[in-house]
Amino acid sequence: MARFTRVFGVRKLPVAKMRGLRMRLTLSFVLFFSILMVAIGLFYRKTLQYDMESEVRAALEEEWGGAKGYLRIENQQPVWVADRTDPEENFIVARLRHIDLIADANGEVLEVSDTYRSIGIDSREEIRRILALPESEVHERRDSDGVAYLIKAGRTPDDHGRPYFFAIGRSLESVQTTVGYFTRIYFFLLPAMILVSGGLGWLLAGRAIRPLNSVAQAAHEITGANLSLRIPLRGAGDELDHLIDSFNRMTERLHQSFEQSRRFSTDVSHELRTPLTAIRGQLEVALFTAQTPEQYREAMVNALEDVEKLSSIVRALLLLSQAESGQLTLQKAPLDLATITEDMVDQFQIPAEEKGVTLAGELHPALISGDRTQIERLISNLLSNAIKYTAAGGRVRVSVGMAESPGFAQIVVEDSGVGIPAENLPHIFDRFYRVRNADTNVVPGLGLGLSFVAWIVEVHGGRIDVASNPGEGSRFTVLLPLAEQASEPSGMERSPVTMEEGLNETV
Repeated sequence: MARFTRVFGVRKLPVAKMRGLRMRLTLSFVLFFSILMVAIGLFYRKTLQYDMESEVRAALEEEWGGAKGYLRIENQQPVWVADRTDPEENFIVARLRHIDLIADANGEVLEVSDTYRSIGIDSREEIRRILALPESEVHERRDSDGVAYLIKAGRTPDDHGRPYFFAIGRSLESVQTTVGYFTRIYFFLLPAMILVSGGLGWLLAGRAIRPLNSVAQAAHEITGANLSLRIPLRGAGDELDHLIDSFNRMTERLHQSFEQSRRFSTDVSHELRTPLTAIRGQLEVALFTAQTPEQYREAMVNALEDVEKLSSIVRALLLLSQAESGQLTLQKAPLDLATITEDMVDQFQIPAEEKGVTLAGELHPALISGDRTQIERLISNLLSNAIKYTAAGGRVRVSVGMAESPGFAQIVVEDSGVGIPAENLPHIFDRFYRVRNADTNVVPGLGLGLSFVAWIVEVHGGRIDVASNPGEGSRFTVLLPLAEQASEPSGMERSPVTMEEGLNETV
């Protein structure tokens, strides 16, 4: 049960839930929504105020034009010309004179309304300034109660063309009242809108992170025996689907890794059990049936052969461990790949002949800087695999020389063996990986040879490519950087020879 903390009688949510992704998404949504709604409210408030003030300004312009039709300055006194018997004209003139001020060029007030007086009569300097302007001026002023008025002031001539100061105004109180009412109502309702948006955000966040919870639940349920678990995609094609797909791919890789480990354990057990069983059998035979020194010697020789097989397996495992931990250090020196390859082919000629496989090739001098032991292991593993997976009557061909890529030497080992299916090619350099089918299951091995090949090529700064078709054979191409400023080893000055010629001389 979730634990709660009470502070001053208020029950609080658990800290973990307060810091959860759902809460953070909700708070982010609420914060964004709040900022957006405040911005929208301020925008509409400003827009409303501008529109209403524009209406007042337009009405003021109309009154300014109408006032010029009714106002006359005669004998230095303002006269409003209107038909006293016309109620409409009297109403218009009364409205024009509700907020007005008329003064001469010296600032002497000739007429001022009570409302304008409450706003404040313009000073003489202000009157002279406005009279000096080429156009009339509109400005805003406030009375002692804070009510705003829009005032338009300018000049109007008398019968002799002398300028007089004239100003009329309209109240902005209705604008202030309407804008204030809108502001109060909007921001009064805003907390309720934010609260509703918070609840909606909480629901949407819960729905949004539901796939994440599925991933977490699936990850919690995954064990070594349950790596086949997959989370179905939602089909939205968004980041969550990408996350689910990545998680499924990860579990697939883990499943393959566990399967490789299981296969490796099985293969190691089989490979270790076979020589151990043979050793035990040889020793038991010698113990219970051998009677002469020759019989004991024969049993001991057979046991030593099986011990050597067992030692080879242990050395391979030890070498793998050292390679993975970085304990293997390279002893680089100038090497002629043609010479090393010829020596290695000499060693594999007998196994190839025993299996009925033709081992041939062509050598061209190629000087690299490398560790001789590791380069020999690289070539040995490639040749061993090629011979093992090539049936009797097949062929294995090796070529060494300069690569098409500048600065690289090239080793190519191709065979006419069983080949590798396309779906297995991306994994053949993985640790413990072996192609499993009817043609390869009969071939013993731990699936470490090509892993060592890939590691050796990598630590020498090269690269390896493979092309293969089932039933047609495989072609491994290794590129190794050429040696820089390295002297040629002895025996390098010779013309290219084919492998068949070198082998015939040896045999």
